[in-house]
Amino acid sequence: MTPQAFEEAVKLMDAANSEDPNVELADGKEWPKELLYAHRMSEMLERYKPGADDVSKLAIRGQHIMRWKSPRSDYPMDRKGYHQWRTALYTFHANNVAEIMEKVGYDEASLERVRQAVGKKALKKNTDTQLLEDIAALVFIEHYMLAFAEKHPEYDETKWIDIIRKTWRKMTADAHEFALSGKLVLPEPLIPLIQKSVAG
Repeated sequence: MTPQAFEEAVKLMDAANSEDPNVELADGKEWPKELLYAHRMSEMLERYKPGADDVSKLAIRGQHIMRWKSPRSDYPMDRKGYHQWRTALYTFHANNVAEIMEKVGYDEASLERVRQAVGKKALKKNTDTQLLEDIAALVFIEHYMLAFAEKHPEYDETKWIDIIRKTWRKMTADAHEFALSGKLVLPEPLIPLIQKSVAG
């Protein structure tokens, strides 16, 4: 596809995410929550795998597209309901990214790659899915893990080690190396816990 098609798809995704009514403060200004997340995903990809192709870039930018339109409260507030919500979200995001790409002229093979990656299909086997998972984990560690910790003061060290190890297991060896090499900005208060969790 042409660079123009890629740029148009990015513009349409950013326009959609700009409608997010939820706001976060970053870099001294207010951002629609999912627009900020999309920019952080793209920025991390450029640091981690700068040679990624346009389809991968669009999948990663659209990972949370319009997430606020499918709220957790629409599902039962139990473990089963949580998993139902997550599964539905993957399909929702995948379909919305594919629809935007189709609108600007991407072919069916590209749309299917995005549906597989954003839909979290064949993790560990599909390279597009695994790249997205690596980026999502790196973004979580750098930008969201500390805030998550502050929201859950009831979690003890054992619980946190479990959370970090579950995140770590989803990542590739390349992502592990990137995270521990100084290229990722680790949340300083959690560095000892992260190091303990991933030792060995």
